Amino acid sequence: MTTLNAELRTFYEARQQQIPAEIRRIMHRAGQELADSGQADRALTVGAPAPRFSLSSATGQVVSLEDLLADGPVVLTFYRGAWCPYCNIALRSLQQHHDAITARGARLVAVSPQIPDESLTLTEKHTLAFDVLSDIGSDTAKQYGLAFDLPDDLAAVYGKLGFDLQRVNGGHPRTLPLPATYVIARDGAIRWAFVNSDYTIRAEPADILAALDALDALD
Repeated sequence: MTTLNAELRTFYEARQQQIPAEIRRIMHRAGQELADSGQADRALTVGAPAPRFSLSSATGQVVSLEDLLADGPVVLTFYRGAWCPYCNIALRSLQQHHDAITARGARLVAVSPQIPDESLTLTEKHTLAFDVLSDIGSDTAKQYGLAFDLPDDLAAVYGKLGFDLQRVNGGHPRTLPLPATYVIARDGAIRWAFVNSDYTIRAEPADILAALDALDALD
């Protein structure tokens, strides 16, 4: 069975052939600068209390971490938006493992800086069975240490590629989250964490399930 990151790598290699060299250079330089900043290492990790949040779902309902934890552990994943093909691949993979996650008594929620209408379109397109929440302005991502601002040249590239982040992010076009996934225990503590500055690499669903199994063993 192909892993998620193998699928992402195959997509990345094909995608590189379609992107002009100058744009590739800008993307690579921005990615290297973000990696060199060390932000991924400073983001919240295992042992930290998970910051509470209350965010709107794609259908306009308010979903809070406190309410989610009342029912069991939470798998919380941050993604950049529906415009990001790597995010779409990752979310589809999580959907494929959704039954296995819920069978372990956990709730899966995904968070992005998109407005609810964009999240609704994404949910319907990929038939997602889990909540997709809107963190407009990335305030929740900031609490987890994940939010960063795009450099000028990369923001311009995204605009040329047709990514209207001004609209889809509700007036906050420059701020995005690092890709991250957390397993949060019922007591609110982060028990497993994946954070990477490289948006082409994501948490493997198999690792998330293993973390949930370990949580059961501890409890």
